[in-house]
Amino acid sequence: MLKGRSLIQPADLTVSEINEILDLAEQIIVDPSSFQDVCRGKILATLFFEPSTRTRLSFEAAMLRLGGTVEGFADANVTSSTKGETLADTIRVVSSYVDVIAMRTPKEGAAFLASQYSTCPVINAGDGGHYHPTQTLTDMVTIRQLMGGLEGHTIGFCGDLKFGRTVHSLTEAMRLYKGNKFVFISPKELTVPDYMIKNILEPAGVQWTTAERLEEVIGDLDVLYMTRVQKERFFNEQDYIRLKDSYILDREKMKMAKERMIVLHPLPRVNEIAPEIDEDPRAAYFKQVKYGMYARMALMAKLTGAL
Repeated sequence: MLKGRSLIQPADLTVSEINEILDLAEQIIVDPSSFQDVCRGKILATLFFEPSTRTRLSFEAAMLRLGGTVEGFADANVTSSTKGETLADTIRVVSSYVDVIAMRTPKEGAAFLASQYSTCPVINAGDGGHYHPTQTLTDMVTIRQLMGGLEGHTIGFCGDLKFGRTVHSLTEAMRLYKGNKFVFISPKELTVPDYMIKNILEPAGVQWTTAERLEEVIGDLDVLYMTRVQKERFFNEQDYIRLKDSYILDREKMKMAKERMIVLHPLPRVNEIAPEIDEDPRAAYFKQVKYGMYARMALMAKLTGAL
């Protein structure tokens, strides 16, 4: 049963529970009008302690499309936290008003802490460099819709893999499905954290490899998940200058890719995907945005007990 549960990290869900949410999301995609009243009378609180465009608006649109209502804030400076109120007290208060909370914070572990004090489900909408489970559900809906399933894929993650919470979350979820392989493409400074290898991939017996240049491996991939490489993450500017173009996806690199490969990106994009790629049929990142709304509709319907 998902009713009343919080979602802080992908590991909070079993494979059958993930599939249950994804199945419902796909039903909503087919016939969204059938679900327009399922959360009537329900209230979502969006507590965003750091900036967000897509995630916050996606949550709000999802609840409104389910017939519910939304309250909350997009700027922590307008809250009582500026007066010294603790997160625990904020959550105690807000959860007495609403049926579900979506919270984003720059502090790792804050969403879990909130779930310990809340009287309603808490959904982690991103906590620092830790986890972003609803982006993971978004990514999984997209892969299922465009690739026909979640098994047997070679998935390449490219860019900032050290601090990328979307990369960590999707890796943790997709390693649960048979036959998936992972390729981690990054500069040495931004490689995937050791704990992901030792605690997540190796115990599951999952195949993985690393590369420094996208050109070396793009032809092997079924899914390419792009993220930003940020100059400020480098200790040596010369290393950044040497490597930065390796992580810009352009038409020349796409010529090396499979005809059915899809390109995902959690957005916002800066310069890591050239605008010319937007017209390529393999570019799926704007479809991914819309699928995210359906994924969050399904999740909130389940957690509130509406379905």
